[in-house]
Amino acid sequence: MSKNKVITSIEEVAANIQDGATIIVGGFGLCGIPEKMILALRDKGTKDLTIVSNNCGVDDWGLGLLLANKQIKKMISSYVGENKIFEKQFLSGELEVELVPQGTLAERIRAGGAGIPGFYTATGVGTPIAEGKEHKVFNGKTYILEEGITGDYAFVKAWKGDKQGNLVFRKTARNFNPLAAMAGKITIAEVEELVETGDLNPDEIHTPSIYVQHVFHGQTYEKRIERRMTTGV
Repeated sequence: MSKNKVITSIEEVAANIQDGATIIVGGFGLCGIPEKMILALRDKGTKDLTIVSNNCGVDDWGLGLLLANKQIKKMISSYVGENKIFEKQFLSGELEVELVPQGTLAERIRAGGAGIPGFYTATGVGTPIAEGKEHKVFNGKTYILEEGITGDYAFVKAWKGDKQGNLVFRKTARNFNPLAAMAGKITIAEVEELVETGDLNPDEIHTPSIYVQHVFHGQTYEKRIERRMTTGV
């Protein structure tokens, strides 16, 4: 018999997240971000967080809301260019930043979710990224050791999900979400459409339910655009 993982209150889940937690957050820019969980965590005021995400939203939306509230202690990310608050907190020493090449970040999260403690990559060799890391030569080429990443929690946003926690993402909103779902000890998935278990085509499921502990039917989302550009035609 399948387990129903649907929760009706996202605030109750946020209430269990303690200060100092490490949270892996899906999304890319503002595309595919778990808006509801971010808002619930902001409202709870949980602090000293380590956030693993491609970037940190913008000043007034997404993970930028947690930055503005001074809830984030450390960011592990690959891009930090959209937040003036981010810049200010980093330069003042309030925010610790671990900058990771984007492909390496994706693989570190994937490896963590797959139970792989580390892997070698040529990305970053000869740059500040390689400082303090183990170097090894394979077939005459130098590589550095990167560690897998896991989190106490993972927040992800899906297009469709069933009550058991199987998820389907839509187009580019998939981005880091499936990887994040794998790497959290407790994964909370927000979905736009909630369906009965068995309604999803098994061949179209991107994240199987084994990785998901809670499903929340978010229904409506703002889906803000970072920078709208038009041709004027």
